[in-house]
Amino acid sequence: MSKETEPTIEDLFLTRSKAEIVEGELVLLGPIGDLPSSAAFEIAVSLRAFARRTKTGRAYTDNAAFIVDLPNRKSFSPDAAFYIGPRSIGKFLQGPPLFAVEVRGEDDYGLSAETLIARKRSDYFAAGTQVVWDVDVLRDRVIRSSLAVNPNASRVFHSGEIADAGPALPGWSLPVDDLFE
Repeated sequence: MSKETEPTIEDLFLTRSKAEIVEGELVLLGPIGDLPSSAAFEIAVSLRAFARRTKTGRAYTDNAAFIVDLPNRKSFSPDAAFYIGPRSIGKFLQGPPLFAVEVRGEDDYGLSAETLIARKRSDYFAAGTQVVWDVDVLRDRVIRSSLAVNPNASRVFHSGEIADAGPALPGWSLPVDDLFE
């Protein structure tokens, strides 16, 4: 791929690793460690149970690609997600997830990281995602839930509380402490 050519969805597919197309660049996303990975999986398992119980939508784990058409972004690859769009079989999912979860890894702290996280959350909302979770299991041990209807405010769920993804997923919730087992 030439430096003058923006990456395509085909380029994304050919990476065979977790990546996103952002600002005309193919951005490789590194692996996350023990607790962040198990927290993302715990959320995805709970979302799958909800999807089966309600017979609506589907849960996705880390590395699923969601194709969007924003001026500055062509894809997302959240750590966990809930999606209500059509199946795409072996292809990437078309459109944003209804609910997206980003779990912080060791390098997701500091001013630069906060700026990137805020920009990505804004991109999710611009694409049509209703709720985005910023899950911090390493330092603050909280879930910050942001809603598209009020993107500049977030609700913080702490240990001992039950987190939800309302209004995107009415009836679904998850004990925050489940992310630390």
